[in-house]
Amino acid sequence: MASPSAPELTLLFDGGCPLCVREVRFLQRRDRQARLAFVDIDAADYDPEAHAGISYRVAMGRIHAIAGSGEVLRDVAVFREAYRLIGFGWLYAPTRWPLIGGVVDWVYGIWADRRLQITGRADLDTLCQGRCEIN
Repeated sequence: MASPSAPELTLLFDGGCPLCVREVRFLQRRDRQARLAFVDIDAADYDPEAHAGISYRVAMGRIHAIAGSGEVLRDVAVFREAYRLIGFGWLYAPTRWPLIGGVVDWVYGIWADRRLQITGRADLDTLCQGRCEIN
């Protein structure tokens, strides 16, 4: 378990995504025990090295979180853990079941691949101009 002053889970989120911000606000309101922390990857001062080396490009492609232990979580596992920590784990518990979990992972993958387009943002290559590592 993390120390009382350290969050148990740090979520990396896109502060330029209105749906992502809405989700973060929901989690913040429900996080009465201050178990979660949030880092806006779209902020100009986002530092990958301070966040498990997760680059802007990688973080923008899929949601990531860093557990207090240092373990990096991705995709639906982030939501499953965040909701567990705020006492709503039952909402995501079925995502551990093989059939449901596979479908939810597939749907999340479609969402992640199209999130920027759906929310009216520039594509990832455009957002990365001047921010991303050279490939």
